Amino acid sequence: MSSTAAYQVLAAETSCVLEEKRSEFITWLIPVQNRQQAMDALQNLRQRYPGANHYCWAYILGNAQQPQSQAFNDDGEPSGTAGKPMLNVLTHRQAGDTLAVVVRFFGGIRLGAGGLVRAYSGAVSMATEQADWKIITPAQPLAIQCDYASEDRIRHLLQQTGLSVTDSQYGSDVTLLLAAPLDQLPMLQQQVQTLTAGKGSVKVCEPAGEDRI
Repeated sequence: MSSTAAYQVLAAETSCVLEEKRSEFITWLIPVQNRQQAMDALQNLRQRYPGANHYCWAYILGNAQQPQSQAFNDDGEPSGTAGKPMLNVLTHRQAGDTLAVVVRFFGGIRLGAGGLVRAYSGAVSMATEQADWKIITPAQPLAIQCDYASEDRIRHLLQQTGLSVTDSQYGSDVTLLLAAPLDQLPMLQQQVQTLTAGKGSVKVCEPAGEDRI
């Protein structure tokens, strides 16, 4: 799979509660862009629910079908009974850029390894079903260079394609900075060449995947 493919992410945070044999499993799904955001969100939930027995978590960064990074933690539950099943649900649901945290308050009845796997995976599954999702497309920061006579034509092209100039630089020529979906790059290159009679160019500024649209 290409890293340029559109993928699914949360439209907003969501939470739900699953009760299993008097234990309470409070699940949060939170959109995150990096590990630090995920760990900060986890710490916020620890403070929000003091006294819980476990704060198990899993996250996927980037496209769930080709993750940039993924991780999980059982937080004291028997190995393999919490974090990994939670991650498996996120992967199956193709939940990109998503942190799942399940806060457990123990109800006094042990569930056993199989019961824990079912409870943690079931809690995250419930949350993914209730969540709102959206599709995002990886975008590439670009620099379009053209002469002054072509600037208005280039700006009109960008407006027609729904792209916004984030910065403009003026020197011996004009440089327009923007971020565009990667699947539009060939079209932009062709159109800029046409509108500038071969004098303009579209240059990639940095590796793809840093921006989202």
